[in-house]
Amino acid sequence: MSTVALEKLENRLPTPDERPGSDVVIYDGHCKFCSAQVRKLAWWDCRKRLSYISLHDPEVARRYPDLTHEMLMEQMYVVDHNGQRRGGAAAFRYLTRRLRRLWWLMPVMHIPFSLPLWQFFYRFIAKHRYWFGKVDQCDDDTCSVHFK
Repeated sequence: MSTVALEKLENRLPTPDERPGSDVVIYDGHCKFCSAQVRKLAWWDCRKRLSYISLHDPEVARRYPDLTHEMLMEQMYVVDHNGQRRGGAAAFRYLTRRLRRLWWLMPVMHIPFSLPLWQFFYRFIAKHRYWFGKVDQCDDDTCSVHFK
């Protein structure tokens, strides 16, 4: 197997089909920043509680018809093992409780009444995430949404 093929295999994230019953992280797979952060999540997930799917995968619309493409373009979503959806800062806040390697952030993320502040910062970063670059060329008006 070639070195490039090995790198792709190592960077491959587990899918919801490979980890049934896991929490599903829905992220922008065309965004370099988002993809890098999700790879970090996979490393922080030492108990293998998460699976991952790009919002651009047609499987997302089939599995989660209530989450529109526009909603998914605005923020990452985590669908927990019970089917509850959390987006943006609320999703990250949830992950600080689920992933042992993020527990050190839990007290800060759960300061009473702080979620609107975290959501403000999250939305700012999400809105400007393509400044960090894209993985692929735009094929679905993604660039027009973020480079206006």
